Amino acid sequence: MTVTGGNVVSEDLAPDQSLLVDRRKLGDPVFKGFSVGSGMLILVILAAVAAFLIVQAVPAFVADAADLPYGNTWGYVAPFLFGTIWSSFLALLMAVPVAIGIALYISHFAPKQLASPVAFVVDLLAAVPSVVFGLWGINVLAPALVPIYQWLGANLGWIPLFGGNVSGTGRTMLTAAIVLAIMILPIITSLSREVFLRTPGLQEEASFALGATRWEMIGQVVLPFGRSGVVSAAMLGLGRALGETMAVAMVLSGGRNITFQLLTSNNPNTIASNIALAFPEADSHAVPQLIATGLVLFVITFVVNMAGRAITSGHGFRLAHKRAHKEG
Repeated sequence: MTVTGGNVVSEDLAPDQSLLVDRRKLGDPVFKGFSVGSGMLILVILAAVAAFLIVQAVPAFVADAADLPYGNTWGYVAPFLFGTIWSSFLALLMAVPVAIGIALYISHFAPKQLASPVAFVVDLLAAVPSVVFGLWGINVLAPALVPIYQWLGANLGWIPLFGGNVSGTGRTMLTAAIVLAIMILPIITSLSREVFLRTPGLQEEASFALGATRWEMIGQVVLPFGRSGVVSAAMLGLGRALGETMAVAMVLSGGRNITFQLLTSNNPNTIASNIALAFPEADSHAVPQLIATGLVLFVITFVVNMAGRAITSGHGFRLAHKRAHKEG
């Protein structure tokens, strides 16, 4: 301890401060290296998966169609590609409006005592295994929908979507789409709810101050603010629907055909479901073709994620440009 100009300076703290500085100097590069390494690991894993699929699928694309068990690879994958996109589109068409409605109810309409239990129940659906959804779909949902399908076929059969011979088991494309919609509902709802809850309170109060009703305020403030988040949630749900395997394999009575009819037993299968059903019996000549279909699914999922990122980035850029224009 020393006295300088009447002030007492303690030298005992110097070692502790130096140790603290050393720890900070050591912790920063360690944390930075861990973060960078984790990010690079994701890229390495993605590249490794892509490389594996490409290497294993090349024989299916370059070999002569006569030497392949399923014929031409592009002709083989086309019906499954159609079924994957068609079922996922139907699921998204049903799930997004319901998810937005639930998210708005939890964030802006439900009492606080009720909002948390409802949110918990919705989130709990995400923890249910896909095989459980498949069992429920084939044993409960499909038989319950048969009378509805018969009514639709009898009264609206002139519409191409409801035409054809109605399935007596209920294992149709529409049933599979409903199961997929329920499975992706928690993802879209949770993300949309979090986005809606982050709407600036001042903007909501300003809308109310101008005489807007609650619904008008939601249309003027909440939905425009959360548009990019809802799009991101929908793209994430679409990715889940595209890759779903067990539930679709159990519920859908699929085959190698292309049809838009929703109520018949003649349904296009999905890529993931076909791989799961055909892989156990595939020989060394059939495996490359199945992996080739997996490569197509991988590319589609990658493109969907990139499209979602482009949409949200473009929306964010437009909002920033509008703000800058107003401030200018």
